[in-house]
Amino acid sequence: MGKTTGFIEFERININYDAPEQRLKHYKEFTIQLNDKELNQQAARCMDCGIPFCNNACPVNNIIPDWNDLVYNNAWEQALTVLHSTNNFPEFTGRICPAPCEAACTLNIDNAPVGIKSIEQAIIDKGWENGWVKPHIAIKKTGKTVAIIGSGPSGLACAQQLARAGHSVTVFEKNDRIGGLLRYGIPDFKMEKHLIDRRVTQLQAEGVSFKLSTLIADCLTAPNVADLTQYTLSPAQLQAEFDVIVLAGGAEQPRDLPVIGRELAGIHFAMEFLPQQNRVNAGDDLAKQIKATGKNVVVIGGGDTGSDCVGTSNRQGAASVVQIEMMPQPPEQENKGAIWPYWPYKLRTSSSHEEGCEREFAITTKRFEGGIGQDSGVVKAIICAKLEWVNGTMQEVKDSEFTIPADLVLFAMGFVSPTQALLNAFNVAKDERGNAKASTEYQAYLTSTANVFACGDMRRGQSLVVWAIQEGRQCAKAINDYLIHGHN
Repeated sequence: MGKTTGFIEFERININYDAPEQRLKHYKEFTIQLNDKELNQQAARCMDCGIPFCNNACPVNNIIPDWNDLVYNNAWEQALTVLHSTNNFPEFTGRICPAPCEAACTLNIDNAPVGIKSIEQAIIDKGWENGWVKPHIAIKKTGKTVAIIGSGPSGLACAQQLARAGHSVTVFEKNDRIGGLLRYGIPDFKMEKHLIDRRVTQLQAEGVSFKLSTLIADCLTAPNVADLTQYTLSPAQLQAEFDVIVLAGGAEQPRDLPVIGRELAGIHFAMEFLPQQNRVNAGDDLAKQIKATGKNVVVIGGGDTGSDCVGTSNRQGAASVVQIEMMPQPPEQENKGAIWPYWPYKLRTSSSHEEGCEREFAITTKRFEGGIGQDSGVVKAIICAKLEWVNGTMQEVKDSEFTIPADLVLFAMGFVSPTQALLNAFNVAKDERGNAKASTEYQAYLTSTANVFACGDMRRGQSLVVWAIQEGRQCAKAINDYLIHGHN
């Protein structure tokens, strides 16, 4: 693949960013993409390594060596065809996927994997620029109807695959815009939303219908979800109108932190905070927005959502940002011999962290404290303590309490499950984690309720966008077999 000696001749080139002082002034993407010559050289680095671990590590099984070879030979349109054969939306994954493919790359043994993610984004961006991305309209309609609840990446991928197979697909979305957590969960500086809009236009051309601001049953129970609904439909209505129903909503039930002082004003879930800024960026006029401007912000949770809160808080003009994490600080470098080609546990510093953030590890929150006088009832500080591992468990370090000033506290500790009310409305059996119970093998993606399927976060729990796309694609295949042959 690529050039036989390319990995020896060319070094890895990382994508650069605009300087923090520049990018903090706006909510646009700020990556500086590689030029065609650099991309050609990066694709040339792909080795004929025998076993493409990158392909196996990628949840959608992107045929990475093949499109690297095509990019090296300047066959960009062919590379796009290969890329689209496994991934409906590479412009999403090329921007926000953490790239397990690069972690599994053979060259990552020397900490210099092929720049797979940057090449993927370049292929699809060039495809849009040159008009190569076009609707694939089914020649023949099957007469079968499918309702998909949720317009995130799993719902959209499922809808596109089914429409191309000739089925009539309607996507129901409770929000006022399409995209699910891609739209309102991912900050615009990581992925601008016109990328979703042009895909929606493609799906509509392929025959997919969208019903916005539509709630299925009375399922708006997650505390982080804004009510943007105007219409309500019952499960019975959908079951009467459609041959198959797909539950493809996100994992929206956030993990809470019920300690003393939790009731104080100024404490919010990340998914109360982040969607509001995206809505403002889209032109909405919010009567009341949670803002970090001039405040001491504390983000509880060390993952990607926490990082997004950091970047958004800094753009809003926070006085300070502290991110605390319960787990110990990971090593800066993983043990390659023990971990490769699997996803490594190591310290990850995002572009948002580089913009200004104090990070604390092995910290537990003991209580929140409010102010006095006019600040009574409003959070002003977090009382924390340090943690340590003792006999395999985390324990508080004696006499280690300390205080962090906090005018705004954001919970970014992950999500425990999809909305339970939606699963209950369709009488769907759940697994031990509260997700829809459905296999990926026998009767794939079919729930315990007849003609009701589930995929993405609704079935597997909180996960990556690339897993959502893969589950949506696989669910579509299972539904097509079910509708055409009566089984899957």
